[in-house]
Amino acid sequence: MDKKTGAPLPPYFNLDPKAAASKLSAPVDTARFAKAAAFAGRGRADLAKRGYAPDGQKKLRKFSTWEICRYLIPVAPAHLRRVLNKHPELPQGEGAGSAKRFSLEEILTLRNHFAEEGVSTKEYRPYRPKGLPAKVVAVANFKGGVGKTSTAAHLAMSAALDGYKVLVVDLDSQGSMTSIMGGQIQDEWQTIFPLLARDYAVQVQAENRVRSAAAEPEIPMDETLTEALTISLGDVVQKTHWPNIDLVGAQLNLYWAEFQIPVWRMALRHWALWDALSSALEAGGALDEYDIILLDTPPALGYLTINALAAADIILVPLGASFLEFDSTGRFFDMLYSTFASIEEGENAARRREGLPEMKFEWDVVRAIITRFDASQQTDLANVIQAYFGDMTNTYRQEFTAMVGQAGESVNGIYEADYRDFNRETYTRGRETFDRTYAEFKEILLGAWWRDDQERKEAENGETQTA
Repeated sequence: MDKKTGAPLPPYFNLDPKAAASKLSAPVDTARFAKAAAFAGRGRADLAKRGYAPDGQKKLRKFSTWEICRYLIPVAPAHLRRVLNKHPELPQGEGAGSAKRFSLEEILTLRNHFAEEGVSTKEYRPYRPKGLPAKVVAVANFKGGVGKTSTAAHLAMSAALDGYKVLVVDLDSQGSMTSIMGGQIQDEWQTIFPLLARDYAVQVQAENRVRSAAAEPEIPMDETLTEALTISLGDVVQKTHWPNIDLVGAQLNLYWAEFQIPVWRMALRHWALWDALSSALEAGGALDEYDIILLDTPPALGYLTINALAAADIILVPLGASFLEFDSTGRFFDMLYSTFASIEEGENAARRREGLPEMKFEWDVVRAIITRFDASQQTDLANVIQAYFGDMTNTYRQEFTAMVGQAGESVNGIYEADYRDFNRETYTRGRETFDRTYAEFKEILLGAWWRDDQERKEAENGETQTA
């Protein structure tokens, strides 16, 4: 107690060192980390399974007629019921009358039916130009806690509900995206790592053929590289509880790539390490098999993130409306410039010497997304961020709602949450948060595809006229 004011002293005054020492455990050695990790592993499994089915596998809930007509297929409930009565071969759902519920597989079948039989003015299937590759989307920022994984996961789910086929690639060794998607990853050989190793191994083989012909020492091919040559993209892709979302998962050992990649680069200087992921996706047929490929990156600008950004057509950068996150994101953009400008400069210097055309990195769109937004406290700062980043900022600011927080705590996305667990207003508001984010993303996606399609048509017309 302060005798002059009568107020209690702050809690950090008059602490007794001897009493403080008595509360300490014995000094912590390295073995204690293993014990803590083991306990955390058990707890993590326990918490995760609370959002899982009793058999330990995540399952996607079924969707009501109200949800289908409100959010998924632009038809009136009465018309949907008439179509189901008229076509008994179509999925009929569970339950009766207005209480019927359908799996997403069944909804996709219904969507295809309406696309074939319904009016041409309605969007039963989302836009995707035939013959063009999937769009690769990297969600990145080197500051953690900005809603990066949450944004990527909900965009994947939004796109899946919209009818797109999505591949999610988790490049973050923390594996949060993998947990959300229900992935089970045992070691780094079930991650993207062997495909990066394979890309390097293929380049080593080509280099060794040249060295062998010149009677020069060859680069050693160790067991890791030899095994990587037997791995393809299909070997590491796994199905999820979403019928149209596949996953390449991550786990702790994936971080080893950050140490191994520079070692490989030192042994083979002309290996384009930033192209390894792009090559894996192309060689594995992912650009044709999927509509959207979403890359969830680590909160760092390491080699995995560089690969993701180099492979991407679209870059999304989540950040909160705070000074520190604005400052950090600005530094992230600065590092992006330095990194990719340096790669361009080094590569083009060599290309100019060899008389080859120069290369440059280019993206369809880069957008910052303000996440976890509180309009009552952050509007002024969000306006400042919007003003400085300009057209590189999404218009919609992703609000943080109680539903968003609750979904995250249960290892689920909001689209996996059953609206019956909330009042209708809470559900609608929580869903709108990510619906509006997806709407802006989809507009970007469609615009990029349309522009590509026009460029392709112009090129084809030019070739026809030349011929």
